[in-house]
Amino acid sequence: MTSLRPGHTGLYIHIPFCKAKCNYCGFYSEPISAYDPYRLCNAIVAELRRYRDAHVQTAYIGGGSPTILPDGLLVGLVAEVRSMWPSILEFTVECNPGQVCGRLFERLRSAGVNRISVGAQSFDQGELELLGRHHRVEQTYQAVRLARAAGFGNIGLDLIFAIPGSDLELWRRSLDAAIALDVEHISVYALSIEPGTVFAKAVEAGQIRPVEEELDRQMYDLAIEVLEAAGYRQYEVSNLARCGFECRHNMGYWVNDPYVGVGPAAASYWQGWRRSNVADIDQYIDAIESGSDPAYECELITDIQAAWQTAVLNLRMRDGIDLQSFKDRTGYDGLELFAPVIDRYVGLGLMEVEGGRVRLTRQAMAIADSIVSDFVLVQSR
Repeated sequence: MTSLRPGHTGLYIHIPFCKAKCNYCGFYSEPISAYDPYRLCNAIVAELRRYRDAHVQTAYIGGGSPTILPDGLLVGLVAEVRSMWPSILEFTVECNPGQVCGRLFERLRSAGVNRISVGAQSFDQGELELLGRHHRVEQTYQAVRLARAAGFGNIGLDLIFAIPGSDLELWRRSLDAAIALDVEHISVYALSIEPGTVFAKAVEAGQIRPVEEELDRQMYDLAIEVLEAAGYRQYEVSNLARCGFECRHNMGYWVNDPYVGVGPAAASYWQGWRRSNVADIDQYIDAIESGSDPAYECELITDIQAAWQTAVLNLRMRDGIDLQSFKDRTGYDGLELFAPVIDRYVGLGLMEVEGGRVRLTRQAMAIADSIVSDFVLVQSR
């Protein structure tokens, strides 16, 4: 994998359109039929131009579902990004398996995309229907084949576990199916019941039951075991890759590099500010067309906040916090700054300090979210 150069900035473009919202999805999205996608993409390009001076090395178009856009519109957006930042090292587009064809992949490849992320989620049709996904299992297989045929040598798959009604056998079948496709990258995410979603309402009504915590943990452990046995290396809590195919864009998030988020509801960490664009397509377009700032929330991050945030993000990676890099980046001695939390988790056998790094132990990766929450709580006191 080509290393990112110092001063790396990531670019994320949020396409908030879907055919219909999935039952578990808590991200901002709207039905494309209710809006003018051309007008939105024109606004996105206009916002992109505000960041032309950024040293963008990775780009990621996500959603929503970017591939629901008319093919020419999506390809044109990619071309606009490439024209502004021709030296981008990694350019990813998320795709819904039910919305792609070979010609689209060929056009995306020609326009400068070099990585595809396929939203498989499950290889069981019943689970897909429960999730509210709008594709069939066979379309995932076809999407990967078509992407390969178009010349993509870097393909990722997203999978969801702890789906209500699931079990270890069903989950193992999805893992085996993903491995059989021989993709370069696999992400495994536990289903989260987000407020306001169809699933949240179904849980409240007693119509479905979330998976028990113990089964959730067993599914996670099984995923890591099976995928590593198949040659994938876990490099972050939820992400595994063949050697050299770690997602550069997401690595930028986990080392706390700056990133620019463009589009409705997109978040940024840029020039010391964390900001979020308004989660409303009409308001976003109006702001851009009037020359205004589409952000509705901005926070200037202090040096000490940046240090704690860097640590929290670093700990999600298998390699943890590189203490020298941390000091070079933040000016703080990590062992001194985090001493109370580190001492506690080292004593519990969940963290180790070795070789100039602080990292979670193998068994602690499954509960990383609760451990990093402790870092956040200590920092806020």
